[in-house]
Amino acid sequence: MPNLFAKDRIIAPQGFNRWRVPPASVAIHLCIGSVYAWSIFNPPLMKLHGVVASAADDWTLSEVTWVFTVAIVFLGLSAAVAGKWLEQVGPRLVGSVSACCWGGGFLIGGVGILTHQLWLLYLGYGVIGGIGLGLGYVSPVSTLIKWFPDRRGMATGLAIMGFGGGAIIGAPLKNELMEAFYQPPRYLGTVETVELKTESGRRFANVDGQSREVVVVGKNEIPQMLVKENEGVYVIGTGRTGIAETFFTLGLAYFIVILIAAFSYRLPAADWKPAGWTPPVEGQAGTMITSHNVSPDVAIKTPQFYLLWIVLCFNVTAGIGVLGVAKTMMGEIFGTTLPQIVTSGFTDTFVLMMSVCNLIGRFGWSTASDYLGRQRTYTIFFALGTVLYASIPFIAHEQGQHPAVQWLIAFYAVSMIIFTMYGGGFAAIPAYLSDLFGTKFVGAIHGRLLTAWSTAGVLGPVAITYLRDRSLQAALSDLTSKIDPALFEKTFGASLAELPALIANKSVTLPKLMALAPPGTVDPSSTLYSSTMLAMAGLLAIAFVANWLVRPVDSRHHWVEK
Repeated sequence: MPNLFAKDRIIAPQGFNRWRVPPASVAIHLCIGSVYAWSIFNPPLMKLHGVVASAADDWTLSEVTWVFTVAIVFLGLSAAVAGKWLEQVGPRLVGSVSACCWGGGFLIGGVGILTHQLWLLYLGYGVIGGIGLGLGYVSPVSTLIKWFPDRRGMATGLAIMGFGGGAIIGAPLKNELMEAFYQPPRYLGTVETVELKTESGRRFANVDGQSREVVVVGKNEIPQMLVKENEGVYVIGTGRTGIAETFFTLGLAYFIVILIAAFSYRLPAADWKPAGWTPPVEGQAGTMITSHNVSPDVAIKTPQFYLLWIVLCFNVTAGIGVLGVAKTMMGEIFGTTLPQIVTSGFTDTFVLMMSVCNLIGRFGWSTASDYLGRQRTYTIFFALGTVLYASIPFIAHEQGQHPAVQWLIAFYAVSMIIFTMYGGGFAAIPAYLSDLFGTKFVGAIHGRLLTAWSTAGVLGPVAITYLRDRSLQAALSDLTSKIDPALFEKTFGASLAELPALIANKSVTLPKLMALAPPGTVDPSSTLYSSTMLAMAGLLAIAFVANWLVRPVDSRHHWVEK
């Protein structure tokens, strides 16, 4: 059995076609890249008890977003360790362990969802699944750089584009599975036909002679339903979102696909190089491509490593926070003002298209960097990205003041351009590293640099949820001050003095308050993410400076073979 995974066992024979290697790399990354469709899971995870709406005991957006954050943190940490391990044992063993962790993480997470134990979801999908992500992420990168030293940017684009495109398959697959397993909760009737009472911020109704907790769905909340149902009163705990069953199905499928791909890996012989290829002259065309190597332990002592760490960290922070809440964000900015267009299906397509652009950017920009040079390519990313992120608050403000389809189109276009560059930044970074530090140890160095991804995995979601929650609390307070107290009490069965409890138990929401607001009141939902977008623009400006400061590695750091 140990020989089955041995590195020597997968050395390719003479005459092996190197184009047989990329399909295995893409297959693994398509599986683990489904993490980018995490926001598809947010709504059902927030409605496990209520199903049609969030119940008091359901998890919040910040709680479920942290699952995604934990997965990204452990991706980076495991990649930092796995990079050196990969060079020792080869990609077959690393890929096989990735299959066990990623598939097993889904299964454990599914048990957590089924039993409503959040810690199990964190452990399964976040910790164990995150380790699977890191192992699966690094295994193709150094392998393809070794096979394609003549096209480093294209090679890393091939290796990583599947990760960016994972949601292309993952998003619709997840939705299809959840719809297949979905079961609506028991419907009691409209608000007018059901006698409701409010206790400690929760709503109750008499069901078969017993007082049962219920959720009330208003007209404004219908677009946010997982599956479109009638407005009215539903009994908590009588339906299912289908997400636990979806986790079990995906866990088994991903395990099988990754394992098959891992056994398809082959490595080139130590003295192999492409026919007719001559290694580039150092410094050629201003690309800073070196003909030397730098060991991992020495690389992390150079300023170039930390400048690229900042470049990757801030580029990822700006994008990953949006990825984690993409479906929710689209619904909140445009769902209430353009409900006929921005349906649940539309937001799912938005997540899908982000993945498409992520994939296109990973291959397109990384390939272009072979001609532009890595430093010039990142200069474009950060200069243009800063402007685009800063434009989103303006678009959101105009949508709130003067709702129109053109602002939706502008937001869509800006988001898609941003995510081509987000994906391109990921794909070109291994080539940037090989330019500066050589190809011999690029797998280990790249793994250590991915700790920047772990850091960004915390910074991005924390920033976007914290700033959104601040904006939400301010919006709720402002809206409440405009509503007639008598109308408020009649609607919610409680006075304004009980507002904090009503908000905490999700009985009061922005859509519910907007239904009571005076005519002409501007819906604040569209501006909930404005402060976050400005913060992300600032991070890209800092990354622009860090990239500009990168210079070739000093010769005293070059590795000498003994």
